[in-house]
Amino acid sequence: MQLRIETFSNSRGGNAFFKAVTHPLAARAMPALRAQLGSGRVAVYDPEGCVDGLSDLYDLSALDIAGCYVQEVTAIGRPVLGRPAQPVTEIGESGARTVFVAAFEAERAADHIRHLLPEGAEAVSLDALRLPAALLSNPRRYLDPLNFATNFAFFRDADGLSTRLVTANYWAGYGAGEVSLWLLLFGAAGEVLAEWCEAVAPGTASIVLDSRDIRRRFGLPEFTGQLFLHVVGAVGHDVVKYALDTFGAEDGACFSCTHDANSWPADFYAGLPAPDAGERVTLWVQNSQPCAIPPGAVGVNLMGDAAVKRIAAPIAPFASYALDIAELLPEARWPQQIEIRAGKYVVRPRYEVTARGRRRIAHVNVERTDLVPDPRLPELGNLLGKGHLLPAPVLPRDTWRTQALPTPMATTQQDLPVGLIVYDGSGREAARHRFGRLQRARSVAVELDEIINGAELASGYGHLELVYDFSEGGSADGWLHGLFRYEDRRSGHRAETSFGSHVFNTVLTYRGEPQSYAGRAPGLSTRLFLRLGQAPHDTLCHLIYPASTPWHAASATDIVLHDRSGREIARRRATIACSGSLYWRYHEMFDAAERERAGAGAYIIIRDSTCRLFGYHGLLGPAGAFSLDHMFGF
Repeated sequence: MQLRIETFSNSRGGNAFFKAVTHPLAARAMPALRAQLGSGRVAVYDPEGCVDGLSDLYDLSALDIAGCYVQEVTAIGRPVLGRPAQPVTEIGESGARTVFVAAFEAERAADHIRHLLPEGAEAVSLDALRLPAALLSNPRRYLDPLNFATNFAFFRDADGLSTRLVTANYWAGYGAGEVSLWLLLFGAAGEVLAEWCEAVAPGTASIVLDSRDIRRRFGLPEFTGQLFLHVVGAVGHDVVKYALDTFGAEDGACFSCTHDANSWPADFYAGLPAPDAGERVTLWVQNSQPCAIPPGAVGVNLMGDAAVKRIAAPIAPFASYALDIAELLPEARWPQQIEIRAGKYVVRPRYEVTARGRRRIAHVNVERTDLVPDPRLPELGNLLGKGHLLPAPVLPRDTWRTQALPTPMATTQQDLPVGLIVYDGSGREAARHRFGRLQRARSVAVELDEIINGAELASGYGHLELVYDFSEGGSADGWLHGLFRYEDRRSGHRAETSFGSHVFNTVLTYRGEPQSYAGRAPGLSTRLFLRLGQAPHDTLCHLIYPASTPWHAASATDIVLHDRSGREIARRRATIACSGSLYWRYHEMFDAAERERAGAGAYIIIRDSTCRLFGYHGLLGPAGAFSLDHMFGF
């Protein structure tokens, strides 16, 4: 029941063709193209092998098809739209009135076969779905990924809740000139609530989209849906990254932040936590496709359990559906994990947890289907040290408690040989824990209080690292993930974040690690974006200096405050010990005068040319409310 489309390849990156045919404006143009194709007999020429996926999105089954034709000789005889593919050299025998060339920039492909077409036949192509020239970052090559620097965001302004998206014009750092946003706001049923363009200030200016402002601007009723973002003028980076904050009442009962949606729909997602005692977990299934999600196409199951429970209702194009996990999996209990069979209909989904009058939001992660264990990984410790590691904060322990839960994140991961190391802020190892060789269906969460077992962290805070532990055997593929849950000891407010491992701070490389944002591996420097809260909220940041092998003894980290135009206001130099961390707050790092000069829309860049840092950010609110998620870089 999965869509037959390729969205993202870990070897080739994102598929611009997929984004081109699923763009909301392409969906808007499709009825006219389908009407043109439906006027008589149609021969389908599929030079790139994409028409079956196109039909999944737009249902071409009603066409009067005279035959399907291919260029690649090894594809002859394979089914295309349910018919055996024929060589394109035979298309003249089809008797078709229209030849559909299922490709963009199809003039060259059409010219190659024009002399072969049936007499009087007209050639049409997917160029009928092209975006307006004003929305193209590179008009010379339509399927340039930069033309489809797009993403979705969970967006809500209802029931006293609002959302605020923050990012920066990081494309300017790659040499971009004029940058703008084309935006489309969808309601719960997939209806268009607003469509508009926003200019982005020149340079590395901040970008802020607040649901309250948008609702007032367009006179909208309350809404819960998704915001589609298209960056025009992108250079150097086709991924749209952002931080998204959710705000509720002044008492902080709803207060949460989450990372960008990762704009490539996947077959599977994992890391969705089952409800803890007194909790309700809601999975937001937000259709990111121009076709409806059929009944039963999306389902959930307990990790390691083959019994899948499916959503019975259809979900309209671009619509949002709130699934109460207890409706399909009433037996699920924390720390069990839930796997999502998404069928490539949704980008990385959000989930919402409500308990005792409080509410938090987080995201799940892509579960890989293309990985196999690498038998060499257990033997690489002498070269890569700890190798793949996943760092997460241990927030100041007098205020917060911490839980860690390893999460399978590939369909081939049948066991997880996992250990956990705790470091204080100075980089001193404080404790170790062995999970052992966890089986796929066995979910084990640990309390850091129990692991540390009374030992104090000299700094009061630190960080933990999930690492591979092969002492009991097991296999590994480098795609090690975990979920980390934090709770204010006094208020009971919770936040959680999840992420995957990387190799950090070693000059040796393994399959593109240590990861680099620009250029080839290894990535050995830092540029992280920190959005700042508005009064009365303060901002927290926890910077971690993880190292797979010993690296520089201390970092040389610049914390640079910018105003909304990107102008530098102030900077501080911090040094973090190798395998150490630094917890700090905006209002403590920069004084009132500096914060006043920075003003609303200010942001911070964390820059270090000596090492790769990993960061977490959040906001501190009233009554013990707080938010937390991992930071993004560019």
